[in-house]
Amino acid sequence: MALTGQWMGACRSSFRSRIPGGLQVADEQTVDEAATTEGSTSVATIDAGPVAAVDSAIEALRARVVAELGSAVVAHEINHGVVTVRVTTESWRRTAEIVRSKLGFDYLSFIAGIDWMPAPKVGGEELAGDTSTPAQPMEQTYGVCGSAGRFQVFAAVTSLSRKTTLVLKTDVSETEPIVASWVPVYPGADWHERETWEMYGFRFDGHPGLRHLYLPGEFEGFPLRKDFPLLAREVKPWPGLVDVEPMPGVADGDEGEE
Repeated sequence: MALTGQWMGACRSSFRSRIPGGLQVADEQTVDEAATTEGSTSVATIDAGPVAAVDSAIEALRARVVAELGSAVVAHEINHGVVTVRVTTESWRRTAEIVRSKLGFDYLSFIAGIDWMPAPKVGGEELAGDTSTPAQPMEQTYGVCGSAGRFQVFAAVTSLSRKTTLVLKTDVSETEPIVASWVPVYPGADWHERETWEMYGFRFDGHPGLRHLYLPGEFEGFPLRKDFPLLAREVKPWPGLVDVEPMPGVADGDEGEE
């Protein structure tokens, strides 16, 4: 029984360290009592407690983030257990400052771009019967927290002490794709913003030196924008399209003939 008690104590400490904002588990007595209960009932009690506590902790984190960001918040959701917040473009830099200095998200995981425009179809609308999985969208639709248009920048920041991640998004103008750089707040943003600039053409105001990482200087266009059909799909259509090419070695109209 002493060993069981030690194990449950370690579990409580580990679980408490994962709660955002240093929140405590409200009903520790339930967990203690579960450790002294024999049979399958104790397992069910232990499993049910932490799930509810984690959910409430994530809700508490969302409420705190929204309160700190205030009028900068456009939309917010919890997506697969991760708080996601969309903020105004004008507040993008200030958002980074707040989540790092006030909320303790001290590690930048990444910054990247999004192009919500559907990928152009090879050959136009005559290939609209795409049966690939997942089906390629025909209309512009948006993900978590929505979008005002085609382009967005999003970032993931993590609290290393609480082992908690927060996703932040902002809209980027299609005519003037400019957003503030996070480098003054998170120096590690340097590489990520350079890649996003190179792949999407988004300019990061205040970045110390936007320059190519992968592409030659004379390269035209932005590879991750959906401006052109994929060359690979001109050679071979999406898997799942029906009757798009004959079997190897069989010419058109010769199927079944010697």
